[in-house]
Amino acid sequence: MSLHESLRRIDEYRELNGFRTEPQQMRAAGPGKIGALRLGFSMRGGRSVLSDLYRVTPLLVQQALYWDEAMPELPICSIISIGGGILQGDRYTIDISVDEGACAQVTSQGANRIHQMDANYASQHQTVTLARDAYLEFLPDFTIPYRDSRFINDTDLVVHEDATLLYGEMMMTGRKHHHASERFGFDLLSMTVNARRPDGRKLFTEKVLIEKGNETIDFAAVMGGYDAFANILCIAPPAVAERIRERVNVNFGDEPPRAISGVSTLPNGAGLMLRVVGIESYDVRAEVRNFWKVVREETRGRTLPEEFLWR
Repeated sequence: MSLHESLRRIDEYRELNGFRTEPQQMRAAGPGKIGALRLGFSMRGGRSVLSDLYRVTPLLVQQALYWDEAMPELPICSIISIGGGILQGDRYTIDISVDEGACAQVTSQGANRIHQMDANYASQHQTVTLARDAYLEFLPDFTIPYRDSRFINDTDLVVHEDATLLYGEMMMTGRKHHHASERFGFDLLSMTVNARRPDGRKLFTEKVLIEKGNETIDFAAVMGGYDAFANILCIAPPAVAERIRERVNVNFGDEPPRAISGVSTLPNGAGLMLRVVGIESYDVRAEVRNFWKVVREETRGRTLPEEFLWR
């Protein structure tokens, strides 16, 4: 999908009604408002490498590093945003592909901050493509929407039946330690994931939509008073997914714990979904790390280093 096609598709989403006014400072999607990043991983000389890199500021990746001692063959790329956060009218696109037999990890340098807006919205479109026997850990840091911000993220996952993808979305309810009005003070947070096979067969669609004024946000079955949330997808072959599911423990006690987590089966034999709510970001990270560790062990026969908490 071309850049203009993805922008046009996102702009047609219902939840953006009322948020299409043009900013006075600079028009939406104008010069300097579009960031693009393309990463391609393939096997070269017997190891997985970053073989394709295209970047348009403010999105930046410098190079792949191999610093994971437990999995030294894994190229790791950190996405850097040199703009200091996402502003109204910004449009980002991220395209990641992993060729047959290759592996990679893509993360972010820090939290994705969505700044306060008085016009328009900010959007991001992501495409992730995995070939046969490919393995990718795509786990960006938290998204933190500021008061009166509007952000929509649309992700397309194309995963071969024999590939494994660990994809994560982690969100805060706002800058809760900054001011009480920041908690759920944003106007819109919309995050959609569409997954399919390379032949076009659809697997599932997952959507998280939070709009200002929605009284169900703090219901017990939604956020229930917690302030951090994670939605982690593991798309893997059925036999691998079953081994992972048998090893992951549900964290749900009689007394309100620091975090609550559970694993569900995705439709069409696609894999598993971990959902976590927690008091603080580090509470959610701990649950995600436990799941991540099991996924890596069951798919690659490697683990996470004991000292590895988060990058």
